[in-house]
Amino acid sequence: MQRERSLHAKYGGVHFIQLRHARDINEFVRDLPADKKNSLFEVLQALQDHGYIEMAHDGRWMDPGAEIHPPQA
Repeated sequence: MQRERSLHAKYGGVHFIQLRHARDINEFVRDLPADKKNSLFEVLQALQDHGYIEMAHDGRWMDPGAEIHPPQA
């Protein structure tokens, strides 16, 4: 089993936990119907719904300069 990895989406800065191997994730996304790939949000939601990732919902995010920001107090 792939060890979990904490990552951020390149566009949108969403913090998520990778639960499956990148190869499996890429295959899943490649096989999604075109109408399910209209936005990054739709792809991330499908990945979460099928157990490939888990959205962290911890308030952490990454800006376009790749700086990770902690939750606001």
